[in-house]
Amino acid sequence: PATPAAPAPPPAAAAEAAVTERIPLTGLRGIIARNMTTAWQTVPRVAAGLEVDVTACLATRKALQERLGPEPHVSLTHLILRAVALTLREHPRLNAHVVEGAVEVVADVNLGLAVNLEDGLVVPVLRHADRKSVAELAAEARRLAEAAREGRLPPATLQGATFTVTTLGATGIDWFTPIIHQPQVAILGVGRVAERAVVRDGRVVVAPTMNLTLVYDHRGVAGYPASLFLAAVGDRLRRAQEM
Repeated sequence: PATPAAPAPPPAAAAEAAVTERIPLTGLRGIIARNMTTAWQTVPRVAAGLEVDVTACLATRKALQERLGPEPHVSLTHLILRAVALTLREHPRLNAHVVEGAVEVVADVNLGLAVNLEDGLVVPVLRHADRKSVAELAAEARRLAEAAREGRLPPATLQGATFTVTTLGATGIDWFTPIIHQPQVAILGVGRVAERAVVRDGRVVVAPTMNLTLVYDHRGVAGYPASLFLAAVGDRLRRAQEM
């Protein structure tokens, strides 16, 4: 009888996959990695989501842009910043830091706005955001983003945020759950605007909507007040109130 063939050895490729690139966790990428790891391991986070009809908001943005002219360029993000800043005045428990043994509610509304870079992201701060118009927020956000991408952002502009807004809508995703920037209590993630079915006056119609995801530190704020804050942001955007 024939002798059974010995099993074939595993191919070398299966044991040792080819590496196309090695990205060291140093510099900005290393700082981000350490901060995100610490936040993920230490913060008892909860996420809440809300779909918002932005028909009125987009109309307000268009009218505002026509009134302002070409500069500054106003986007939906800038209206969101305005809505968040005004709502934080009404829900100050979200405008806070979690520190050792306490939650510190902060008087100034300083919004962090995540800016994507080639090797990570930075979060420059829009100070006293609740005192600024949409046009002022748009101009300052653009200035900070350009400085960040050109590597000339002063370190002081990255400190002191009380709440962060981050958007990935331009990538085409619907929603995501961002990681909180400690010691802040919460962060808001913004997805893309897309045509979706909504109910108006008992009828199903198609309207532009987006998803907002609030991630919050449960040590600093409970689910009920956090949800009231998110609902208030959504309501302000639906009605384009105080824009």
